[in-house]
Amino acid sequence: MNKETFVTLGKILGAAAGDDVALDAMYADDARHLGELAEVCRNHNGWFTPEYVKMQLRSLSLMLNRSDWEAFYKKYALDDASTRNLKVKLIPAGNIPLVCFHDLMCILLSGCTCIIKYSSKDALLPKAVITILKKIDSSLQDRIIEEHDGQRLEFDAIIATGSNNTSRYFDYYFSKYPHIIRRNRHSVAVLAGNETPDDYHALADDIFAYYGLGCRSVSKIYVPKDYDYNTFFGNIIDHCTVAQNAKYSDNYTYNKAIYLMSDAKFLDNNFILLKEDDGIGSPIGVLFAERYDNIETLSERLRGMKDDLQCVVSANDLPGLPTVGFGKAQYPRLTDYADGVDTMEFLINAQTR
Repeated sequence: MNKETFVTLGKILGAAAGDDVALDAMYADDARHLGELAEVCRNHNGWFTPEYVKMQLRSLSLMLNRSDWEAFYKKYALDDASTRNLKVKLIPAGNIPLVCFHDLMCILLSGCTCIIKYSSKDALLPKAVITILKKIDSSLQDRIIEEHDGQRLEFDAIIATGSNNTSRYFDYYFSKYPHIIRRNRHSVAVLAGNETPDDYHALADDIFAYYGLGCRSVSKIYVPKDYDYNTFFGNIIDHCTVAQNAKYSDNYTYNKAIYLMSDAKFLDNNFILLKEDDGIGSPIGVLFAERYDNIETLSERLRGMKDDLQCVVSANDLPGLPTVGFGKAQYPRLTDYADGVDTMEFLINAQTR
Protein backbone atom coordinates (compact mmCIF):
# COMPACT_ATOMS: atom_id res chain seq x y z
CA MET A 1 0.00 0.00 0.00
CA ASN A 2 1.01 3.63 -0.42
CA LYS A 3 3.47 4.71 2.26
CA GLU A 4 1.79 8.12 2.49
CA THR A 5 -1.73 6.79 3.02
CA PHE A 6 -1.89 7.17 6.77
CA VAL A 7 0.10 10.42 6.86
CA THR A 8 -2.49 11.86 4.49
CA LEU A 9 -5.30 10.46 6.61
CA GLY A 10 -3.73 12.07 9.68
CA LYS A 11 -3.94 15.47 8.03
CA ILE A 12 -7.59 14.90 7.15
CA LEU A 13 -8.38 13.89 10.73
CA GLY A 14 -6.60 16.98 12.05
CA ALA A 15 -8.53 19.24 9.70
CA ALA A 16 -11.79 17.57 10.76
CA ALA A 17 -10.89 18.29 14.39
CA GLY A 18 -10.52 21.97 13.51
CA ASP A 19 -6.73 22.13 13.45
CA ASP A 20 -4.83 24.28 10.97
CA VAL A 21 -3.14 21.70 8.73
CA ALA A 22 -1.79 21.79 5.19
CA LEU A 23 -4.41 19.67 3.43
CA ASP A 24 -4.70 18.83 -0.25
CA ALA A 25 -7.84 20.48 -1.66
CA MET A 26 -9.08 17.13 -2.98
CA TYR A 27 -9.65 15.98 0.63
CA ALA A 28 -11.33 19.15 1.92
CA ASP A 29 -14.82 17.68 1.56
CA ASP A 30 -13.76 14.53 3.41
CA ALA A 31 -12.46 16.57 6.35
CA ARG A 32 -15.62 18.66 6.35
CA HIS A 33 -17.79 15.53 6.35
CA LEU A 34 -15.90 14.06 9.31
CA GLY A 35 -16.26 17.36 11.17
CA GLU A 36 -20.01 17.24 10.54
CA LEU A 37 -20.17 13.65 11.79
CA ALA A 38 -18.56 14.80 15.02
CA GLU A 39 -21.61 16.97 15.56
CA VAL A 40 -24.20 14.25 14.89
CA CYS A 41 -22.59 11.16 16.48
CA ARG A 42 -24.29 11.85 19.80
CA ASN A 43 -27.64 11.23 18.10
CA HIS A 44 -26.53 7.59 17.77
CA ASN A 45 -24.49 7.35 20.99
CA GLY A 46 -25.07 9.82 23.81
CA TRP A 47 -21.50 9.41 25.05
CA PHE A 48 -20.02 10.61 21.74
CA THR A 49 -20.23 14.37 22.21
CA PRO A 50 -18.63 16.67 19.57
CA GLU A 51 -15.92 17.67 22.05
CA TYR A 52 -14.70 14.13 22.56
CA VAL A 53 -15.15 12.97 18.98
CA LYS A 54 -12.93 15.84 17.86
CA MET A 55 -10.51 15.06 20.69
CA GLN A 56 -10.11 11.56 19.28
CA LEU A 57 -9.68 12.84 15.73
CA ARG A 58 -6.96 15.17 16.98
CA SER A 59 -5.30 12.39 18.99
CA LEU A 60 -5.14 10.13 15.93
CA SER A 61 -3.88 12.99 13.78
CA LEU A 62 -1.03 13.61 16.23
CA MET A 63 -0.28 9.89 16.34
CA LEU A 64 0.16 9.89 12.56
CA ASN A 65 2.76 12.68 12.50
CA ARG A 66 5.39 12.13 9.84
CA SER A 67 8.36 11.71 12.17
CA ASP A 68 6.80 8.93 14.26
CA TRP A 69 5.30 7.38 11.15
CA GLU A 70 8.68 7.12 9.42
CA ALA A 71 10.17 5.43 12.51
CA PHE A 72 7.22 3.04 12.77
CA TYR A 73 7.43 2.18 9.08
CA LYS A 74 11.14 1.49 9.35
CA LYS A 75 10.83 -0.58 12.54
CA TYR A 76 8.61 -3.15 10.83
CA ALA A 77 10.32 -2.96 7.41
CA LEU A 78 6.99 -2.07 5.85
CA ASP A 79 8.65 -1.10 2.57
CA ASP A 80 9.05 -4.83 2.07
CA ALA A 81 5.48 -5.67 3.08
CA SER A 82 3.22 -7.13 0.42
CA THR A 83 -0.40 -8.21 0.29
CA ARG A 84 -0.84 -11.51 2.12
CA ASN A 85 -3.54 -14.11 1.77
CA LEU A 86 -4.58 -13.74 5.39
CA LYS A 87 -7.99 -12.51 6.51
CA VAL A 88 -8.12 -10.97 9.98
CA LYS A 89 -11.46 -10.50 11.69
CA LEU A 90 -11.73 -7.36 13.80
CA ILE A 91 -14.36 -7.18 16.55
CA PRO A 92 -13.84 -3.79 18.23
CA ALA A 93 -15.31 -2.28 21.36
CA GLY A 94 -17.51 0.79 21.07
CA ASN A 95 -16.60 2.58 24.28
CA ILE A 96 -14.89 5.58 22.70
CA PRO A 97 -14.98 7.04 19.16
CA LEU A 98 -12.85 5.21 16.59
CA VAL A 99 -11.37 2.91 19.20
CA CYS A 100 -10.79 0.34 16.44
CA PHE A 101 -8.51 2.60 14.42
CA HIS A 102 -5.10 1.34 15.55
CA ASP A 103 -6.02 -2.31 15.01
CA LEU A 104 -7.44 -1.53 11.57
CA MET A 105 -4.28 0.36 10.65
CA CYS A 106 -2.02 -2.51 11.78
CA ILE A 107 -4.03 -5.11 9.86
CA LEU A 108 -3.75 -3.12 6.64
CA LEU A 109 -0.06 -2.29 7.11
CA SER A 110 0.78 -5.96 7.69
CA GLY A 111 -0.61 -6.76 4.24
CA CYS A 112 -3.65 -8.63 5.56
CA THR A 113 -7.31 -8.21 4.66
CA CYS A 114 -9.56 -6.84 7.41
CA ILE A 115 -13.03 -8.26 8.02
CA ILE A 116 -14.58 -5.72 10.37
CA LYS A 117 -17.69 -6.30 12.46
CA TYR A 118 -18.66 -2.81 13.59
CA SER A 119 -19.80 -2.13 17.12
CA SER A 120 -23.39 -0.88 17.13
CA LYS A 121 -22.16 1.91 19.41
CA ASP A 122 -19.48 3.13 17.01
CA ALA A 123 -20.17 2.52 13.33
CA LEU A 124 -20.54 5.97 11.75
CA LEU A 125 -16.97 7.16 12.24
CA PRO A 126 -15.14 3.93 11.28
CA LYS A 127 -17.23 3.66 8.10
CA ALA A 128 -16.41 7.26 7.18
CA VAL A 129 -12.68 6.78 7.83
CA ILE A 130 -12.62 3.55 5.81
CA THR A 131 -14.29 5.33 2.90
CA ILE A 132 -11.58 7.99 3.05
CA LEU A 133 -8.82 5.37 3.22
CA LYS A 134 -10.14 3.69 0.09
CA LYS A 135 -10.22 7.06 -1.65
CA ILE A 136 -6.62 7.83 -0.68
CA ASP A 137 -5.36 4.37 -1.65
CA SER A 138 -7.38 2.38 -4.19
CA SER A 139 -5.42 -0.78 -3.37
CA LEU A 140 -7.47 -0.99 -0.15
CA GLN A 141 -10.79 -1.38 -1.97
CA ASP A 142 -10.81 -5.15 -1.60
CA ARG A 143 -8.84 -5.36 1.64
CA ILE A 144 -11.49 -3.99 3.99
CA ILE A 145 -14.65 -6.09 4.17
CA GLU A 146 -17.63 -5.19 6.32
CA GLU A 147 -19.38 -8.08 8.07
CA HIS A 148 -23.05 -7.34 8.57
CA ASP A 149 -25.48 -8.84 11.06
CA GLY A 150 -26.26 -12.45 10.19
CA GLN A 151 -23.10 -12.92 8.16
CA ARG A 152 -20.34 -15.31 9.18
CA LEU A 153 -17.41 -14.65 6.86
CA GLU A 154 -14.39 -16.95 6.85
CA PHE A 155 -11.24 -15.63 8.52
CA ASP A 156 -7.77 -16.82 9.47
CA ALA A 157 -6.97 -14.78 12.59
CA ILE A 158 -8.89 -12.49 14.93
CA ILE A 159 -8.49 -9.41 17.10
CA ALA A 160 -11.42 -8.95 19.49
CA THR A 161 -12.04 -6.59 22.38
CA GLY A 162 -14.62 -6.97 25.12
CA SER A 163 -15.21 -7.02 28.85
CA ASN A 164 -13.58 -9.58 31.11
CA ASN A 165 -16.78 -11.63 30.84
CA THR A 166 -17.08 -11.34 27.05
CA SER A 167 -13.42 -12.21 26.59
CA ARG A 168 -13.99 -15.63 28.12
CA TYR A 169 -16.47 -16.41 25.34
CA PHE A 170 -14.05 -15.03 22.76
CA ASP A 171 -11.30 -17.27 24.16
CA TYR A 172 -13.57 -20.29 23.90
CA TYR A 173 -14.96 -19.68 20.41
CA PHE A 174 -11.78 -18.42 18.77
CA SER A 175 -9.12 -20.50 20.51
CA LYS A 176 -8.29 -22.42 17.32
CA TYR A 177 -7.30 -19.22 15.48
CA PRO A 178 -4.23 -17.02 15.98
CA HIS A 179 -5.78 -14.30 18.14
CA ILE A 180 -5.51 -11.26 20.33
CA ILE A 181 -8.34 -11.12 22.86
CA ARG A 182 -8.46 -7.90 24.85
CA ARG A 183 -10.06 -7.53 28.27
CA ASN A 184 -10.81 -4.72 30.70
CA ARG A 185 -7.88 -2.48 31.52
CA HIS A 186 -7.64 0.64 33.64
CA SER A 187 -5.33 3.59 34.09
CA VAL A 188 -4.21 5.19 37.34
CA ALA A 189 -2.37 8.33 38.42
CA VAL A 190 0.33 8.66 41.06
CA LEU A 191 0.50 12.06 42.78
CA ALA A 192 3.52 13.27 44.74
CA GLY A 193 1.64 16.06 46.54
CA ASN A 194 3.56 18.92 44.93
CA GLU A 195 1.57 19.13 41.68
CA THR A 196 0.90 22.53 40.13
CA PRO A 197 -2.54 23.83 39.08
CA ASP A 198 -1.54 23.05 35.47
CA ASP A 199 -0.73 19.47 36.48
CA TYR A 200 -4.17 19.08 38.04
CA HIS A 201 -5.92 20.58 35.03
CA ALA A 202 -4.08 18.13 32.76
CA LEU A 203 -4.88 15.24 35.13
CA ALA A 204 -8.55 16.22 35.02
CA ASP A 205 -8.42 15.80 31.24
CA ASP A 206 -7.02 12.30 31.79
CA ILE A 207 -9.88 11.52 34.19
CA PHE A 208 -12.88 13.04 32.44
CA ALA A 209 -12.04 12.56 28.75
CA TYR A 210 -14.63 10.28 27.12
CA TYR A 211 -16.45 10.44 30.49
CA GLY A 212 -14.07 7.84 31.91
CA LEU A 213 -15.10 5.14 29.43
CA GLY A 214 -11.68 4.54 27.89
CA CYS A 215 -9.02 2.15 29.15
CA ARG A 216 -6.65 5.15 29.17
CA SER A 217 -9.04 7.19 31.34
CA VAL A 218 -7.69 7.54 34.89
CA SER A 219 -10.05 5.72 37.25
CA LYS A 220 -7.92 5.88 40.40
CA ILE A 221 -5.40 8.22 42.02
CA TYR A 222 -2.68 7.25 44.50
CA VAL A 223 -1.81 10.06 46.92
CA PRO A 224 0.69 10.56 49.78
CA LYS A 225 -0.59 9.49 53.19
CA ASP A 226 -1.03 13.09 54.42
CA TYR A 227 -2.66 14.35 51.21
CA ASP A 228 -5.59 16.82 51.45
CA TYR A 229 -8.28 15.93 48.92
CA ASN A 230 -9.50 19.52 48.94
CA THR A 231 -6.40 20.33 46.89
CA PHE A 232 -7.58 17.94 44.21
CA PHE A 233 -11.18 19.17 44.23
CA GLY A 234 -10.13 22.81 44.17
CA ASN A 235 -8.05 22.34 41.03
CA ILE A 236 -10.53 20.38 38.90
CA ILE A 237 -13.59 22.62 39.28
CA ASP A 238 -13.33 23.76 35.64
CA HIS A 239 -14.40 20.27 34.58
CA CYS A 240 -17.81 20.55 36.27
CA THR A 241 -19.38 20.75 32.80
CA VAL A 242 -19.00 16.97 32.55
CA ALA A 243 -22.24 16.73 34.54
CA GLN A 244 -24.12 18.41 31.69
CA ASN A 245 -24.06 15.10 29.84
CA ALA A 246 -27.25 13.28 30.83
CA LYS A 247 -25.71 9.80 30.64
CA TYR A 248 -22.80 10.81 32.86
CA SER A 249 -25.10 12.60 35.29
CA ASP A 250 -27.34 9.55 35.56
CA ASN A 251 -24.35 7.35 36.42
CA TYR A 252 -23.06 9.86 38.97
CA THR A 253 -26.49 10.09 40.63
CA TYR A 254 -26.99 6.32 40.62
CA ASN A 255 -23.61 5.58 42.21
CA LYS A 256 -24.13 8.31 44.80
CA ALA A 257 -27.45 6.72 45.78
CA ILE A 258 -25.81 3.27 46.06
CA TYR A 259 -23.07 4.65 48.31
CA LEU A 260 -25.56 6.52 50.49
CA MET A 261 -27.77 3.47 50.93
CA SER A 262 -24.77 1.29 51.81
CA ASP A 263 -23.41 3.92 54.21
CA ALA A 264 -20.12 4.02 52.27
CA LYS A 265 -17.68 6.83 52.94
CA PHE A 266 -16.99 9.17 50.02
CA LEU A 267 -16.38 12.80 49.11
CA ASP A 268 -18.59 14.67 46.68
CA ASN A 269 -18.11 17.89 44.70
CA ASN A 270 -21.42 17.60 42.81
CA PHE A 271 -19.90 16.15 39.63
CA ILE A 272 -17.62 13.34 40.77
CA LEU A 273 -17.50 11.10 43.81
CA LEU A 274 -14.12 10.35 45.37
CA LYS A 275 -13.98 7.10 47.31
CA GLU A 276 -11.02 5.47 48.99
CA ASP A 277 -10.96 1.94 47.61
CA ASP A 278 -8.45 -0.86 46.94
CA GLY A 279 -9.81 -1.42 43.43
CA ILE A 280 -8.58 0.33 40.30
CA GLY A 281 -11.66 0.21 38.07
CA SER A 282 -14.13 2.78 39.38
CA PRO A 283 -17.70 3.18 38.09
CA ILE A 284 -18.60 6.14 35.85
CA GLY A 285 -18.93 9.29 37.95
CA VAL A 286 -16.60 7.88 40.63
CA LEU A 287 -12.85 8.20 41.15
CA PHE A 288 -11.14 5.75 43.47
CA ALA A 289 -8.27 6.93 45.68
CA GLU A 290 -5.68 5.28 47.89
CA ARG A 291 -2.97 6.66 50.13
CA TYR A 292 0.60 5.36 49.98
CA ASP A 293 3.58 5.55 52.35
CA ASN A 294 6.48 4.85 50.03
CA ILE A 295 6.78 5.41 46.28
CA GLU A 296 9.12 2.44 45.80
CA THR A 297 6.68 0.09 47.53
CA LEU A 298 3.80 1.50 45.51
CA SER A 299 5.73 1.08 42.26
CA GLU A 300 6.41 -2.55 43.13
CA ARG A 301 2.70 -3.10 43.81
CA LEU A 302 1.74 -1.52 40.50
CA ARG A 303 4.25 -3.66 38.62
CA GLY A 304 2.44 -6.67 40.06
CA MET A 305 -0.80 -5.31 38.54
CA LYS A 306 0.60 -4.73 35.04
CA ASP A 307 -1.86 -7.13 33.42
CA ASP A 308 -4.71 -4.86 34.57
CA LEU A 309 -3.07 -1.49 33.84
CA GLN A 310 -3.13 0.38 30.54
CA CYS A 311 -1.02 3.33 31.65
CA VAL A 312 0.17 5.13 34.78
CA VAL A 313 0.02 8.93 34.84
CA SER A 314 2.76 10.61 36.85
CA ALA A 315 5.15 13.51 36.71
CA ASN A 316 7.93 11.05 37.49
CA ASP A 317 9.07 8.01 35.54
CA LEU A 318 8.22 4.82 37.42
CA PRO A 319 10.57 2.02 36.27
CA GLY A 320 8.89 -1.02 34.79
CA LEU A 321 5.55 0.75 34.33
CA PRO A 322 3.89 2.31 31.24
CA THR A 323 4.24 5.85 32.60
CA VAL A 324 3.02 9.00 30.85
CA GLY A 325 2.93 12.63 31.96
CA PHE A 326 -0.14 14.51 33.13
CA GLY A 327 -2.51 15.23 30.26
CA LYS A 328 -0.89 12.64 27.98
CA ALA A 329 -2.98 9.56 28.78
CA GLN A 330 -5.43 10.14 25.94
CA TYR A 331 -2.75 10.78 23.33
CA PRO A 332 -1.00 7.44 22.71
CA ARG A 333 1.80 7.10 20.19
CA LEU A 334 1.95 4.56 17.39
CA THR A 335 3.81 2.01 19.50
CA ASP A 336 1.59 2.39 22.58
CA TYR A 337 -0.19 -0.88 21.96
CA ALA A 338 -3.35 -1.81 23.82
CA ASP A 339 -2.55 -4.32 26.56
CA GLY A 340 1.13 -3.98 25.70
CA VAL A 341 0.71 -6.57 22.91
CA ASP A 342 2.64 -5.69 19.74
CA THR A 343 -0.18 -5.97 17.22
CA MET A 344 2.10 -5.48 14.23
CA GLU A 345 4.42 -8.26 15.33
CA PHE A 346 1.46 -10.58 15.91
CA LEU A 347 0.06 -9.90 12.45
CA ILE A 348 3.36 -10.15 10.61
CA ASN A 349 4.09 -13.48 12.26
CA ALA A 350 0.53 -14.86 12.18
CA GLN A 351 0.16 -18.13 10.29
CA THR A 352 -3.00 -20.05 9.57
CA ARG A 353 -3.33 -23.31 11.46
